[in-house]
Amino acid sequence: MGALPGRGTGEALELNQWSLERVMSHSSGSSSRQVPKEERNIIIWGFRNFYYITMLRDPVSRYLSEWKHVQRGATWKTALHMCDGRAPTQDELPACYSGDDWAGVTLLEFMDCPSNLANNRQVRMLADLSLVGCYNLSSTNESERARILLSSARANLRNMAFYGLTEFQRKTQYLFERTFNLRFISAFTQINSTRAASVGIGEDARRRIEELNFLDVQLYEYAKDLFLQRFQAARQRERHQQREQRLQRREERHWLKERHSFLSKRRRPGEGQEVAPTEDYSSQVVRW
Repeated sequence: MGALPGRGTGEALELNQWSLERVMSHSSGSSSRQVPKEERNIIIWGFRNFYYITMLRDPVSRYLSEWKHVQRGATWKTALHMCDGRAPTQDELPACYSGDDWAGVTLLEFMDCPSNLANNRQVRMLADLSLVGCYNLSSTNESERARILLSSARANLRNMAFYGLTEFQRKTQYLFERTFNLRFISAFTQINSTRAASVGIGEDARRRIEELNFLDVQLYEYAKDLFLQRFQAARQRERHQQREQRLQRREERHWLKERHSFLSKRRRPGEGQEVAPTEDYSSQVVRW
């Protein structure tokens, strides 16, 4: 897949596939060469193989969680939102509040800000914003912009080495371990008693949140369907491998049994031949 544009937000986790020893050996052609530390850093960054992974969450729960986070005083003021080599202008991305933070904001105020980046955040974080002119909303009409962003987010998600769903912790662990051939020392825990879950909202508010996050809703449905398909495929592969291993062990036991039987048969004639000298000796004694 192509590089995801303008990330640097903690949404993606990079996994290094190369060890230092392997890189040094590959780059120098000889394991005896001592590579300076500063050159070693350049070599590592030049040869690392990175994988992008991400976690998705139910859009309504994620939106409520971000609202509660902002309500407590959290901000992203240091985020540059770089796209195509530049940050958005104030006109392209106006602030939702004045002052140092948006502490104490109500859910209604949070939803009423049209430039709130909480809206469809998951699609925006996964899509290639340069396809729609970054944060310049006048570069394309709203429906076409939405279609392009959703299509781009789906493609990037589909081409990721791995992604998980917050609502399926154990399945996420299962797929992660089998994707990267790793094992966690303890099982993931499904915790549903989050701050978002404790927020009581009416149907009207829920419907409004779904409307504000209509792209995230579509992305999540797509992601959940694909995620469950991958999980089922991984389970089937594991069952097939287990059957193959059982068959191999059965064949090995059968081979060992046949070998043991063959060697036993080879030993029996030798045991019979040992009786002959005794019989010859007895006949000689009679003659004597």
